[in-house]
Amino acid sequence: MAKHYTKADIRELIQTENVEFLRLQFSDVFGTIKNVEVPISQLEKVLDNKVMFDGSSIDGFVRIEESDMYLYPDLDTFMIFPWATDSHGGKVARLICDIYTVEGEPFEGDPRSNLKRVLREMTDMGYSNFNLGTEPEFFLFKLDEHGNPTTKLNDKGGYFDLAPLDLGENTRREIVLEMEQMGFEVEAAHHEVAPGQHEVDFKYADALAAADNIQTFKLIVKTIARKHGLYATFMAKPVSGINGNGMHVNMSLFTNGENVFYDENGEEKLSETAYHFLGGILDHAQNFTAITNPTVNSYKRLTPGFEAPVYIAWSGSNRSPMVRVPASRGQSTRLELRSVDPTANPYLAFSAILASGLDGVKRELQPTDSVDQNIYLMDESERRKAGIRDLPDTLLDAVNDFEKDETVKDAVGQYISRTFIDAKRLEYRSYRQEVSEWEINNYLEDY
Repeated sequence: MAKHYTKADIRELIQTENVEFLRLQFSDVFGTIKNVEVPISQLEKVLDNKVMFDGSSIDGFVRIEESDMYLYPDLDTFMIFPWATDSHGGKVARLICDIYTVEGEPFEGDPRSNLKRVLREMTDMGYSNFNLGTEPEFFLFKLDEHGNPTTKLNDKGGYFDLAPLDLGENTRREIVLEMEQMGFEVEAAHHEVAPGQHEVDFKYADALAAADNIQTFKLIVKTIARKHGLYATFMAKPVSGINGNGMHVNMSLFTNGENVFYDENGEEKLSETAYHFLGGILDHAQNFTAITNPTVNSYKRLTPGFEAPVYIAWSGSNRSPMVRVPASRGQSTRLELRSVDPTANPYLAFSAILASGLDGVKRELQPTDSVDQNIYLMDESERRKAGIRDLPDTLLDAVNDFEKDETVKDAVGQYISRTFIDAKRLEYRSYRQEVSEWEINNYLEDY
């Protein structure tokens, strides 16, 4: 998907493709996609970074007395939506933007600008690319007669099942076709383990493009699902008793086109850099989980028995630990972090993961021994003896751990960290005040 556009390129494409509107897209602190739509008559204003918006209206940005913000479009993110046409053929295009202050400085509460900052720190250490391949999962649910989403599954399929069990096959196929029209290189698409659950895998990219791709992917999936009378959700655990939605993150560091995680002569053909990076991931995992799993519901997924990892450990072929090292070597050598879920803001998640790994490289941390048995079958004393720690049980625990880790907070940015911590504690407090159906079913008649 790596394309480089000039202003002249964009002007030409807009004219030849009959683009009538531009969506200026960005993400708030919590990963929600926002956009300002302008008619094409405002193109020059857009290209000159002169489109202003009210930052005080966006969650986690600024107070009302300091609300003016500017949208600086990244020209390389220009994309025309293939489905967004009106009755006379006019199209809609988008540009992903960074947020700037009226003083012309990057806004410290902008997650995308923050990721750019962390990537600059990476290049200062001598690395050129942090490549990421992600596997975001989603559910397709039925809509009710009013067009509102339900939690009624649209099929009874399982892993790799085909129609007629997989009633979402046509939806998934159209998602893939739309993605390819928009420049994605789709590697695979299939039904996942749980009924109604799907996965579309697309080619890896550098960290910034990978985060942009995830946000675009979510928009595509939700748009096409609606077209087919379904509702797509990336919620971590929308249905009790079955697997939740994960977003495995495959990662590798490159310098001058070479994968620095690979060493032909290293143990398991992994370099010392790979082991140090892995050591940093394991060391900070408990503390970056609030960022990679940022909702109350995320911790309903992180429970034993539903394939999601709950223990901080690593292995090669074993899929029960949090980090797996896939068998591929050479340029494909990578670490796979399996705990992340797709409710995470990808810009913040990648910042936290990268900074944690780089901290391990700086400190030359060594990972704990690999765990090659099923951790779910080990008792607590066996896990403790093996140096295996637990991921946080609740969002509140995760936020408290996050608050103590200066490395992870610096990676997310102090401004965003304060906003995130305050908001998530309020979210957990609100959750605690609610009485669930489970509590009524289990306690009302007994007490």
